[in-house]
Amino acid sequence: MRIETELTRMKMADVGRRAAWLSHCIGGTVLVGILLASGCSSKTETAEGPTVTVQVDAAESQAISRKVDADATLYPLDQAAIVPKINAPVKKFYVDRGSKVHAGQLLAELENQDLQGAVTENQGGYQEAEAAYQTQLQKADQDLKYTKEVLDSQQRVFDSRESLFKQGAASAKDVDEARVNLSQARNQYELAQKQQDLRAAEGQVTAAKGKNESAAAQLSYARIVSPIDGVVTDRPLYPGEMPAAGTPLLTVMNLSQIVARSHVTPQEAATLRVGNIATLAVPGLAVPVKGKVTLVSPAVDPNSTTVEVWVQCPNPTGQLKPGTSAHVSMVAETVPKAVVIPAAALLTETDGVMNVIVLDTDNMPHKVHVKTGIRDGKEVQVTDGLKGGERVVTVGAFELDKEDDDVLPKTKIQVQAPKMPEEEEDE
Repeated sequence: MRIETELTRMKMADVGRRAAWLSHCIGGTVLVGILLASGCSSKTETAEGPTVTVQVDAAESQAISRKVDADATLYPLDQAAIVPKINAPVKKFYVDRGSKVHAGQLLAELENQDLQGAVTENQGGYQEAEAAYQTQLQKADQDLKYTKEVLDSQQRVFDSRESLFKQGAASAKDVDEARVNLSQARNQYELAQKQQDLRAAEGQVTAAKGKNESAAAQLSYARIVSPIDGVVTDRPLYPGEMPAAGTPLLTVMNLSQIVARSHVTPQEAATLRVGNIATLAVPGLAVPVKGKVTLVSPAVDPNSTTVEVWVQCPNPTGQLKPGTSAHVSMVAETVPKAVVIPAAALLTETDGVMNVIVLDTDNMPHKVHVKTGIRDGKEVQVTDGLKGGERVVTVGAFELDKEDDDVLPKTKIQVQAPKMPEEEEDE
């Protein structure tokens, strides 16, 4: 009985070994089949080429501009820092900081009692000199008139005696006497004519007039008037205070226009002209302000080796503040009809050659050599290689550019819709 049980156990073990061997064989066959199937699938994919997901954009015919960008500082259109010409305390202010003023408007007065006294004194001196001159002038006129009458009388006497002498009715002595009297009368007349030249008296009048005008000018300097239209931007003193010599009493700025002063390279300045359209971007303003180039300096700054350029913009609401830092973008050149592509589609080789990847109607990629012109931010002009209307690859162009020339035509392209702006912001 024990022997039969052992035999049965041995048979069962043999059956188990046979089953395990069969299972091993079957499993290996299946594994080999799977590996073979896998190998055949990989080779098929390689033969067909890889799959690349891309985004595309159109090469459009549109206007493009060459722009010169630079940082700038804002200045008023006009500015007057009014420094008093005399040293005197402030008597009264007629404006405050922020007051709008016009040219010639009285802004302040300085103490002027002493100046008023000087004006009165010099006016008296001038009037006195003028009166003395007029008196001397009248006397000289009378003397000249009298001596002329005497001369004319002596001339008639001499002529009469000379005629009688020729007729034998007068003696030679009478003629000589008349001649002497005529000569004396002529000398008196000539002396009166010389006295008519009253240059000394005129000089005294001129000097007195100059002193009077100088005093009047000093008095006028006590009245502080605005030389320009604008707004009072600074008034550092109070009535009664004495302004320091050489320091402004008031500052007036014309803020109706703002001038953005920037510095660009000489090469960039060579492309700019007065009248070029420009835009001014200021922190805090959502919309750029339009303006024009009003100055391109003819000289290069020796310290910075740059050229100063001014852009003038309207400022009707006063939102543009002098001293603010800003950014100007000046249009140097505009091509109205150009083939324009996104700059992201441009591929530059190590030797400088530029290409783009173009998809045909069957989404087959082709590498096209191009030449470029104007660059404007994220856009670039294509001057040769594209006619407009082609679809160029933007996202994914770099991956396609790395492929060999024989692999590129076999690449399967999946065109992905571009992301919306709000989706980019979320990322």
